[in-house]
Amino acid sequence: LFTSFVELLSMETENTAAASIAIRKMAVSVIDSSDLRLILSVLYIMVEVMRSPLDTESDEQRHNRSMFMEDLVTPLVGDEILPVILFSMITKFCSGSAPHFPMKKVLLLLWKVVLVSVGGLRELQKKKNEVREKYGLPPLPEDTYEVCKNMRASSPPTSAADLIEQQMPRRAFRGGKRSSLDNDPFENSNGEDNIFNDVDGNARQSSDEDTPPTPPRPATPTVVHQKTLPWKPKVRQKDLEQFLDTTRMKFVGFQVKNDLASLAGLPHPIHEGVKVLKEHLYISLTEIQIKREEEIAKNPFSKPETDVANSPVEILFQAILPNLPQYMIALLKILLAAAPTSKTKTDSINILSDVLPEVMPLTVLQSMKLGIDVNRHKEIIVKAISGLLLLLLKHFKLNHVYQFEFMSQHLVFANCIPLVLKFFNQNILSYVTAKNSIPCLDYPGSVIGEQPELTAETLESGDNQPYCWRNLFSCINLLRILNKLTKWKHSRTMMLVVFKSAPILKRALKVKQAMMQLYVLKLLKMQTKYLGRQWRKSNMKTMSAIYQKVRHRLNDDWAYGNDMDARPWDFQAEECALRACVDRFNQRRYNPHSADPDFKPVDTCLHSVLGEDIDLTEEFKQNYERWLEMEVYSNYIDWDQVINC
Repeated sequence: LFTSFVELLSMETENTAAASIAIRKMAVSVIDSSDLRLILSVLYIMVEVMRSPLDTESDEQRHNRSMFMEDLVTPLVGDEILPVILFSMITKFCSGSAPHFPMKKVLLLLWKVVLVSVGGLRELQKKKNEVREKYGLPPLPEDTYEVCKNMRASSPPTSAADLIEQQMPRRAFRGGKRSSLDNDPFENSNGEDNIFNDVDGNARQSSDEDTPPTPPRPATPTVVHQKTLPWKPKVRQKDLEQFLDTTRMKFVGFQVKNDLASLAGLPHPIHEGVKVLKEHLYISLTEIQIKREEEIAKNPFSKPETDVANSPVEILFQAILPNLPQYMIALLKILLAAAPTSKTKTDSINILSDVLPEVMPLTVLQSMKLGIDVNRHKEIIVKAISGLLLLLLKHFKLNHVYQFEFMSQHLVFANCIPLVLKFFNQNILSYVTAKNSIPCLDYPGSVIGEQPELTAETLESGDNQPYCWRNLFSCINLLRILNKLTKWKHSRTMMLVVFKSAPILKRALKVKQAMMQLYVLKLLKMQTKYLGRQWRKSNMKTMSAIYQKVRHRLNDDWAYGNDMDARPWDFQAEECALRACVDRFNQRRYNPHSADPDFKPVDTCLHSVLGEDIDLTEEFKQNYERWLEMEVYSNYIDWDQVINC
């Protein structure tokens, strides 16, 4: 049944008649994609049901689910797998050749297909520890989600106007004076009810005159938590090598390459420093993969690559590799059109073709319902694209770092960094707390029980949640994508500085959610050394939050700005060198015909190809001497010229 619906989907995507009708229409509506939406809905239900295993799952059900996951990365129609079919639908939609494609359903199905076939982020964490164990490395020191669960969100940095408003009531009554040293910058609780508070982060308190004195009650025992850093500090091998090179040049006068053990001639405090650095040394899979690629480039015959696993991630990357730049551009185009900050233009793509009715609403109630539905439609598109991009980036990085770098470079070339910054250049607190939903029409209430009458009151009455989980999920995903693109990349970090991302990111700290604040602070940390001393001086609360919540690199001078390598031409050379390594990797692994034939291995064994008996035809045997006389002996050959060529 699943294969049949995939075939139907492929047939509908190649339906040129429906596409030509949609192109000629002035406004494409939901009627033009009724068949496609039905097929995509059935496929989505199948994928979503198979994604979540049952608590009491039998062996047969487990086997069927594993077979279904294999079918998702197996060519079912021609030579294309289902993700490639969906990606091609996105590119056709963005090119204008198929404006009637329902993009929301296509993106949701594509995201869930990738999620089921390669696994979610929890499965990725387990795979990463398994691969690290394979290379003899210790497991990951922490789980990001567990750390963020126990992390308390901090108060957002206040502006000058907020500081004046805070100081005015304090001057009125100063009965209980409290030292500023007792104030914890992480003052709100971890409960969801206090995630969104006032902008200054202070709860509203009444004066002592309004509240009667409460009788004393017995004290309850409190659990004292030891104040420690949430993350274990890390040191890269590159940082340790730079530290040893600098100290050896200072105290000994020469450097010793690729030697991390000998400390002869160095003072005792340096010995202790090296010991601390080695205790926190973290070797990533990226470093191992890059070192392996360097060995293959130097010794292509003695150390060839023979351990390429045919995993679902590898199959997916091979399938989307030829058209990956077009796929990334198409996704970012749709993300730009769905962003709340984007303005409606005549030349932009129409992502509302599967939500706008054929006849526009005539009453105010219908217009309000359509407006809510349009905003919800855009939010779902942003959620699907952000989840898909983050999932692909993380899985490609685990599979091979140069697959991740290939996708990252094309995202950067397609202006993903300024696009994400433009997305956050809005009232992000209002976006996260927006309620573009109608509870009485949400599933499963829309199909269970008696349906209430749709009135203005039911439209305005929303749920009691203080935030929209969908928008919060999208914001965290986009911040993580931005971190993935800019981490350890000086040229891309300078892009954050050039596009003036610091005030945009500081406004995002108003959302008092621990994980979102963590990734905002990471983005601010990597560019503090380029923002200048005055910025750091006037943003000490943000600097303190970075120190308390972001992982420490023991020899990283992020807070001081002593970066001597901040030269644009060095950054450009670094980006070009990375691109050359990525191109060499793709040519070697995925384009075997590009190699020089003179350097390919030749079979000279007499027992294999050269020892085979070849049956010659009678016609060839009879005319062999004549062929030699005409083609070989009669033709003059300048052997000197042949040798010189």
